[in-house]
Amino acid sequence: MFKIEAAEIVVARLPLKFRFETSFGVQTHKVVPLLILHGEGVQGVAEGTMEARPMYREETIAGALELLRGTFLPAVLGRTFANPEAVSDALGGYRGNRMARAMVEMAAWDLWARTLGVPLGTLLGGRKDQVEVGVSLGIQPGEQATVDLVRQHVEQGYRRIKLKIKPGWDVQPVRATREAFPDIRLTVDANSAYTLADAGRLRQLDDYDLTYIEQPLAWDDLVDHAELARRIRTPLCLDESVASSQDARKALALGAGGVINLKVSRVGGHAEARRVHDVAQSFGAPVWCGGMLESGVGRAHNVHLSTLPGFRLPGDTSSASRYWAQDIIQEPLEAEGGLMPVPQGPGTGVTLDREFLATVTEAQEEHRA
Repeated sequence: MFKIEAAEIVVARLPLKFRFETSFGVQTHKVVPLLILHGEGVQGVAEGTMEARPMYREETIAGALELLRGTFLPAVLGRTFANPEAVSDALGGYRGNRMARAMVEMAAWDLWARTLGVPLGTLLGGRKDQVEVGVSLGIQPGEQATVDLVRQHVEQGYRRIKLKIKPGWDVQPVRATREAFPDIRLTVDANSAYTLADAGRLRQLDDYDLTYIEQPLAWDDLVDHAELARRIRTPLCLDESVASSQDARKALALGAGGVINLKVSRVGGHAEARRVHDVAQSFGAPVWCGGMLESGVGRAHNVHLSTLPGFRLPGDTSSASRYWAQDIIQEPLEAEGGLMPVPQGPGTGVTLDREFLATVTEAQEEHRA
């Protein structure tokens, strides 16, 4: 049992160390919404991964914060819960808005784990003390720039290279990369930039021994992905299209994909992420943990989730120092040789660097029952 006594909402802005381009556009900084739940003398922290505009999925930072203030926090503040699943149940009557709900649920998991003095991964059923790590590389200005960036990360030991692609910039960087690195594990991510009419273009990627093509078609589609899967040899990986364990079951039953990029916030929190993981296991489909340019708070949650046995492919939980000159947590999350150590200690095993966080905070508010 644990009681949620108070909450803080903090909105910070972190500058990225590099220009990150995808089919959505270009990012040079990340707005980081944080939810801090207080209770039992400890605190649990989670990070929102929604963006200012509804580009990845339909949620936005402004909408999520308003739901937290007016609906989700009043439903849990001052209450005692048996476990984080009970927190999730308290929000279960509200449709959609899974990323906003995940902030409450994930913070509750961290809080509960800290009250018990147990690592989050252990409570989730994880079995690893380190996880395999890949890297996601944004669109570069040319083929040579792509190859040079890939080489840099291959030399750092990353276990998988993922290239962002879009119409007009797909076969070229993949061909150049594969010619330079014939043996690396290589994937691409389209972020829903294509349609079924582009099947011929996507079929050309079959020549380059990709582990998978990630989310080539519409963010809310399964049917066209199943048709595309019949037309090409390269396996498809679903990201945006899987928002729940039921979505995962339908996708795998349809043959819309053979791999799932499992982002805990996209599916509403750790409890649903475990259900997606279990569904994928029942189909024999591997999952891996995707990233949303998280700070150390979200990155630590991702690493703990990745300790579950079904995470059989390298995830996007690369070193925090790739992204930030300084992170908002005190503990360094750094991969070595393509492996990320699981943070030790209760909960996520990381703590906020309150002094630095104050320098990048744009808004802060407190809530009580």
